[in-house]
Amino acid sequence: MKISNNSSILTGFILLGFPCLREGQILLFVLFSVVYLLTLMGNGSIICAVRWDQRLHTPMYILLANFSFLEICYVTSTVPNMLANILSDTKIISFSGCFLQFYFFFSLGCTESFFLSIVALDRYLAICWPLHYPTRMTGRLCTNLVVSCWTLGFLWFLIPIIIISQMSFCGSRIIDHFLCDPGPLLALICKKAPMVELVFSTLNAVPVIILFLYIMGSYALVLRTVLKVPSAAGRRKAFSTCGSHLAVVSLFYGSVLVMYGSPTTEHKAGTQKIVTLFYSVVTPLLNPVIYSLRNKDMKKALQKFLRI
Repeated sequence: MKISNNSSILTGFILLGFPCLREGQILLFVLFSVVYLLTLMGNGSIICAVRWDQRLHTPMYILLANFSFLEICYVTSTVPNMLANILSDTKIISFSGCFLQFYFFFSLGCTESFFLSIVALDRYLAICWPLHYPTRMTGRLCTNLVVSCWTLGFLWFLIPIIIISQMSFCGSRIIDHFLCDPGPLLALICKKAPMVELVFSTLNAVPVIILFLYIMGSYALVLRTVLKVPSAAGRRKAFSTCGSHLAVVSLFYGSVLVMYGSPTTEHKAGTQKIVTLFYSVVTPLLNPVIYSLRNKDMKKALQKFLRI
């Protein structure tokens, strides 16, 4: 990996982050530090509650605990480096640091897409096939699905990122973002590689668009089944088990589709930062709140855990 700028060899990229006065930088540092700690505490509490409450040792909550662990990893792939960048005077990130962040950020995002689709499958089986649910969604199947999500997520972008990391980068080394995003990064490549950009865009679209359509299809079947339930109480109970997941899907896919549903050249740098900040930092913060507020069993487990 190298960056060439006529006569000089540069040693890394410059992440502009959020340019503002020093007072503004300090305020952003405090704000993002608090958000990061709250995210760790919220998702960590869900993991502990599922681990220590025997009533929550079911596929739905095991998937939720893994999802919370994923959110911790996801926010950790961006925020610590963002905080260091805010305090830095040079704003430089090394080649290895940039591409490692690039790899983990997109691999974890891809893994999250797979997890959301697996949770949709779990809700479909629980509501549309309630009598067969215990025999279909077994512990072994749940474990296999979890392992598959992590494995596929981390293999999905591996080859394209390796290829991009071996290319030469010319001209300005400035990335007008708070992380190593593909749009501004690919714009710095010396020799344009439309095939690489096409492959990356295609791999981006599969987990975003196809899995989103799969989730919506699953919930369309769930809705059809729920509407056939004769009692209003039964319908409310069925909807309550899906409401949290649908809220999380809406937050994640709503922002991701805005960001990657159209070419990155159509987005201004400020828009890219705001949208990316929403689904990479704000969404992991809100997810524990959404799941705990709409789930009585999770509320009880969290109250029991916090009293320990």
